[in-house]
Order: sequence, then structure tokens, then C-alpha cells
Amino acid sequence: MKVVVISAAAAATMALAGCGTQMGDRIASGAAIGGGVGLAAGGVGVVPGAIVGAAVGAFVPPENVNLGDPVWDE
Repeated sequence: MKVVVISAAAAATMALAGCGTQMGDRIASGAAIGGGVGLAAGGVGVVPGAIVGAAVGAFVPPENVNLGDPVWDE
């Protein structure tokens, strides 16, 4: 169980670190994240997950994704 939690935390960290501010970067990282989630849910979900992830990356502007100030800046 501990390995699963650590793996999920590492995956979430890499997913958020991979997002860029250029539209092409957001589309690519959204497709990769969506495909990864689809793979974790089951092999059939890879393509739909990638499509949804790419669409979210394309249509959500970076201004709407605000995680706040980093913890180390507080």
C-alpha cells in the first residue's frame, strides 16, 4: 500500500511539472497525463484518456490553472 501512495504522489508531481504555458506543451502534457490515467484505469482507456487530456490542455488557458504560491515561497 505504501508503494502505491508513493508512486501516486510521484506521478502527480511529474504530471504537474510537465505542464507548460505554450499551447503545444499543454496539449502534449495533457495527452500524456490522460493516456497515463487511462492506462492505470485499464488498457482500453489509453486513447480516450489521451484525447480528453489533449482537449483539456488545448482549451484551458494557463491563467485558469493557478496552484497558488509555492510552499517554499511562504
